[in-house]
Amino acid sequence: MKKILFPTDFSEVSKNAFIYALKLAESVNAEIVTIHVYQFLQANYVNVSEYLHEIYEVTELSNFENYKDEVPLLRKIAEANNLGHIKISHVLILGNLVPEIKKITENENFDFVVMGTKGATSIKETFFGTTATKVMNDVKALVLAIPAHCTYHPIEKILFITQYKLEDTGSFVRVLSLSKIFQSHIDCLRAASPHHEVKEDSREDWKVLVENNEVTFHSIKGEDVEGIILNFIDLYKINLIAMHVYHRNLFEKLFKISLSKKLSFHINVPILAIHE
Repeated sequence: MKKILFPTDFSEVSKNAFIYALKLAESVNAEIVTIHVYQFLQANYVNVSEYLHEIYEVTELSNFENYKDEVPLLRKIAEANNLGHIKISHVLILGNLVPEIKKITENENFDFVVMGTKGATSIKETFFGTTATKVMNDVKALVLAIPAHCTYHPIEKILFITQYKLEDTGSFVRVLSLSKIFQSHIDCLRAASPHHEVKEDSREDWKVLVENNEVTFHSIKGEDVEGIILNFIDLYKINLIAMHVYHRNLFEKLFKISLSKKLSFHINVPILAIHE
């Protein structure tokens, strides 16, 4: 049985993303492990040391009580969507969210991470939009990021964003495998500026891999790469975007917003991040 990790802050956006986790679990015969990570509040006032133990106890108790109240609501979501048969377990961890997700996926071999990209409710507030993109960049498992206002639709059409490079082949094969599970069509798209020089093109090699899968290859040039992708999503009624997460050096990370970050804030279609 496959395993899906579902990080949650118990916001409405997280609960909406949980439906995707449930649907995916049913499709790939997986169990779900939810994870809620909390941190102690930083005390910045003088002579706090004598009160630290009491502060920690209160914080732990507050998080546990909140967690205990919220967990049954996830089971209700499953039952409301006729997915009460999905095996679900829950983990409460003290720590930092992204490192904890990275650690648990590496130690326990999770196949997918499914999470919302935004969402905040009172004391449970987290900057999930930023966090999701960090998870997409750092975690090696397949990460499915669900934008805030996304509603579930069957995954009938997958858009694979690519430059048709040789190093994209592994990701393309993984998308092919998913398309078989969901019985979906794949549109591969290279969006590039008119000045972009194409040095390699693996499409002919990929056609050998396609076999009986429904795959269409596209290449569109224009100055507004993001606009090309957004228009394509709307025109072709895309249900899921998949992309290979390239490793960028520090300079690029500091001065260039990655494609995955741009998309996760502007569209209402799930984004699947695939590492090498």
